[in-house]
Amino acid sequence: MNQQNVQALWPHIHSLTVLAAAGSFTAAAQRLGISKAAMSQRIADLEKAAGVPLVRRTTRSVRLTDAGQTLVDSTRDAFESIGQQFARVKDLAGEPRGLLRVTAPVALGRQQIVPHLPDFLRQHPGVHIELDLSDRLHSLTQEGFDLAIRHTTTAPQTHVAWKLCDTRSLLVASRDYLDARGTPRHPGELVDHSCLCYLRDNEPAAWSFEPHGRRRERVSVPVRGSFAANNSEAMREAALGGLGIALLPDFSARRDLDAG
Repeated sequence: MNQQNVQALWPHIHSLTVLAAAGSFTAAAQRLGISKAAMSQRIADLEKAAGVPLVRRTTRSVRLTDAGQTLVDSTRDAFESIGQQFARVKDLAGEPRGLLRVTAPVALGRQQIVPHLPDFLRQHPGVHIELDLSDRLHSLTQEGFDLAIRHTTTAPQTHVAWKLCDTRSLLVASRDYLDARGTPRHPGELVDHSCLCYLRDNEPAAWSFEPHGRRRERVSVPVRGSFAANNSEAMREAALGGLGIALLPDFSARRDLDAG
């Protein structure tokens, strides 16, 4: 008998093991969720393929022949193992577990992600998280990350992306700086101010402003200042120290703004 024919008989062999445990065609059919007629046909087809009787039928009970018992004994463990492994797979699907490698910007990670991790890990004790905080863009596949959290309106077409939340960028400065240099009223006035810039790879610093109010066009303003950094927390501290105007995500600036 070739491999293809053997594979086709696996449901029939499984039915025989269930029949041996149930003791009757009616009970076995109920366990398998099929009709008694379908159950009888499976055993008949299996006996035809084997070329020997596998079951002795009486009016009160069903007993296996020696050949039937040999077949059941040699395959029962395999079916039980399959059932156990499938149950484990279902458990894995129902409860998250394993290592999750995540990369996120430093400020977002420290201020928005880490505070929520204790509750998350208590709810999912099977999960282990490795969090990489870096403002450098990583290659998920090359560096082995499962998840990247980023500030962006567009994601690479090679990645699957979900929107987590909305964030806004705010222009902020200390009272001392504004008292000394004045408060700009229009994006164009920023060229006369010290603007704390985010480091880009040899790219000129520029801030873009979306249409608002009577202004109908998007405005891009080249900016420069006495300080630049690759981290929004560093720029926040510089702004608090009076070094200039910083463009920060709202979650980095909100606490200081609320405090005045």
